[in-house]
Amino acid sequence: MVSGDEMQPERENGHAAERLHLPVESLADTAITLFDRDGFVRVWNRGTRLLNGFSDQDRYGLHFSRFFSEDDRAAGTPGELLAQARNDGHVEWEGWRVRRDGSRYWVHAVIEPVVDEAQAFIGFTEITRDVSRRREAELALKESERRFRLLVQGVVDYSMFMLDPSGLVVNWNAGAERIKGYRAEEIVGRHFSTFYTKEDRAAGLPFRALEQAGREGRFEGEGLRVRKDGSRFWASVVLDAIRDETGALIGFAKITRDITERIAAQNALRDSERQFRLLVSGVVDYAVFMLDPNGVVTSWNQGGERIKGYKPHEIIGQHFSRFYTDQDRAAGVPAAALYRATTEGRYEAEGWRVRKDGNLFWASVVVDAIRDDNGVLVGFAKITRDVTERREAQRALQEANERLAHAQKMDALGQLTGGIAHDFNNLLTIISGQAQILRRHARENAGALRSAEAIEKAAARGEALTRRLLAFSRAQHLRPEIVDVAAMGASLETILSGSLTGSIELVVSVQPDVWPVVADAAEFELALVNLALNARDAMPEGGRLALTARNVTLVPGELGLALAGDFVAVTMADTGVGIPPDLLTKVFEPFFTTKPPGKGTGLGLAQTYGFAHQSGGAVTVESDVGHGTRITLFLPRAAATGTEAPAEPAPEQQGAARILVVEDNPEVAVVSARMLEELGHRVHVVHGGEAALVALDEAGAFDLVFTDVVMAGMDGIALANAIRARHPTMPILLTSGFTKSETRPVENWPLLRKPIGLAELNRAIGRLLHPPPGTPGTLVDLMAVKKARAPRHDEARD
Repeated sequence: MVSGDEMQPERENGHAAERLHLPVESLADTAITLFDRDGFVRVWNRGTRLLNGFSDQDRYGLHFSRFFSEDDRAAGTPGELLAQARNDGHVEWEGWRVRRDGSRYWVHAVIEPVVDEAQAFIGFTEITRDVSRRREAELALKESERRFRLLVQGVVDYSMFMLDPSGLVVNWNAGAERIKGYRAEEIVGRHFSTFYTKEDRAAGLPFRALEQAGREGRFEGEGLRVRKDGSRFWASVVLDAIRDETGALIGFAKITRDITERIAAQNALRDSERQFRLLVSGVVDYAVFMLDPNGVVTSWNQGGERIKGYKPHEIIGQHFSRFYTDQDRAAGVPAAALYRATTEGRYEAEGWRVRKDGNLFWASVVVDAIRDDNGVLVGFAKITRDVTERREAQRALQEANERLAHAQKMDALGQLTGGIAHDFNNLLTIISGQAQILRRHARENAGALRSAEAIEKAAARGEALTRRLLAFSRAQHLRPEIVDVAAMGASLETILSGSLTGSIELVVSVQPDVWPVVADAAEFELALVNLALNARDAMPEGGRLALTARNVTLVPGELGLALAGDFVAVTMADTGVGIPPDLLTKVFEPFFTTKPPGKGTGLGLAQTYGFAHQSGGAVTVESDVGHGTRITLFLPRAAATGTEAPAEPAPEQQGAARILVVEDNPEVAVVSARMLEELGHRVHVVHGGEAALVALDEAGAFDLVFTDVVMAGMDGIALANAIRARHPTMPILLTSGFTKSETRPVENWPLLRKPIGLAELNRAIGRLLHPPPGTPGTLVDLMAVKKARAPRHDEARD
């Protein structure tokens, strides 16, 4: 149990706290805090709470060290201060303190021990004031004084030194040494009358100068002075009295300047000022002018006239806000600029500004506050530069980066869709081939025949999808030819009309002077049909669809395209619902569609995109929601007008041939072999390029090699080249549903696109085994091949 005597100090401590609380609680700018003997807060006033950000309930259990920074706590500063206060009876300290929110402020603190009536120590009292501003001012003053000293010592055109009250030199700068010839150790401690002529000293002029400066605070004069070497010069002299805080005279500041050849110096000064005015006035890339404190233009240079269009007499006296747009003036931007320049000293921004003729330009603006020696605002210096070209260059760079990112994304999607299409084509080859074989064997069974035909139709629709995927990925085998766009005008109207509803007006306008282009005609028509179908779906209530074609010559970067040269721009424009801006960059991506489920695959525009780029051109889209969409195909101009190829005669009926089938997909290989057998041929199947070369060398004679292009290891193109080197007369037929750019054939090998039709396969084999007379390249006659190989057969039999 605690005795009454032991509780006595605590009660007295509590009474002391109450006596402290009442008179100081209302103080808001001074923090007064009472701590117990261990340094824990007992009582604090309103000023403590406001200064440190604590509530009254926070004081319980709060220790004196809580208000110190981590560095001070680590150094033991709080404990040292309390110990010193108890030992010495008084401590004054300045340093960082920490508020509740962690922010720091600089304080001046007085800490004293608290004793009761019996002089028993019961705790500490601390009076704290936030002196952060005072400290900042003192630091700024010290820095200013340091710079001033450096400035004074660095000045060489003025003699600047101090005198004591009696006129003795107490310091010396480089300018004084240069002008008067004395080094500091030679003159410090001597009387400043040394610099006067004998006549002036005899007349008491040095002492009258000191007397006037001491009485009036300043003396100014001009007269002859004497250098160390005895030569004289005409000087301009200023002598200022220096007094301490009590007003007591502590010395004089003396500034002397050599003004010999005064008129020449004045003329030089006038020339310097004139040159500065000419410099500012002659700058034409920057508008440099002055404003008064209210923002009224007070000066104007040639740059201002060139950039903004106003002559000096037209703008001086006008408010600078007239250079801002109506929207900026309504938003208070000009006033905000002056306010920031006034409060922060400087304002910088970029934005639209208005010339005299009303045209807009993008400006970089700097506004600096100008103050006199007393800190009074006297106006603003405003510098404006026209950076429209720089901004456009930055925007062009940003757009180029965006185009690059878009191209990379589309290329990645192209690789993905091309791979999918390749695998899908192999599946379709199996389905289509088996369906054709089934149909040939089901002629007497109507139900089976219908089933086979249904499978073939489904495979055909799948083939159309893969063609679009391959077109987008630019992996489709195109048959480029010279297409006369002008001659296609009427046929295009017929083709597109079948894709539209009766409520849509179709207008085809193709001028007769439109250049021919190089493109795959079938894919060109398919691309236009896809565009028409998309336009039709965008005009459910009807509208107008216009197809136009025009000649254009592009330079790199024009229209945001990396194309250069002559192109034909084929534009499909509708009056439909339009495409929102955030979707414009996605419309050419495979499987992206804004249509509801079941209303579109999202491959139509992807095919158009792939066809245009694979043809050496590009495609652009513009749209205004509610007002329609314009999609333009840019196709390269043909070098010369082409002629129609002569009609190819039907192949002759060929006899059974021995064919080597090269296919790395076993299921596709089976279907290919079955189809060739249905056509009456004998088939040998291998599953790779290396195996094919071995079979050709070891398995006897073959009449034709039928190989896939895309295979693991040696691909079909490499195999064809190797066969040509070993067996120059061997007919070779390629097939693929996917042709990568790196596997382009060196020679113009005949190529069938998967999935393959029986009739198409039969015609291709017929052309190779029985080519028309005079056919060049890889088309060879079967009989000639057999005759060429006859000696080898005899040797093999031997």
